[in-house]
Amino acid sequence: MAKEELIQFEGLVTEILPDARYRVQLDAGHEIVAYTAGKMKKNRIKTLAGDRVTIEMSPYDLEKGRLIFRHKDERPSGAPRGAPPRGQFRRR
Repeated sequence: MAKEELIQFEGLVTEILPDARYRVQLDAGHEIVAYTAGKMKKNRIKTLAGDRVTIEMSPYDLEKGRLIFRHKDERPSGAPRGAPPRGQFRRR
């Protein structure tokens, strides 16, 4: 394994911590602390508790990781998560 290689895991965000950090429960059962990657900050991708995410970790420190991808919801409703209910606001 080369020095620069990173390991990718999938997991579930269990808690939002201060300073744009998240507590993530990996599919393997481990719990780590992850921070948001720069591209996610740049594109304003919000992550909430309960979201499925992909984590990138260094093989040298398996307690910390970088959150690089938020998976889309498989929710049955067609409305986006942040959209207000219909009929709440009136147009002029």
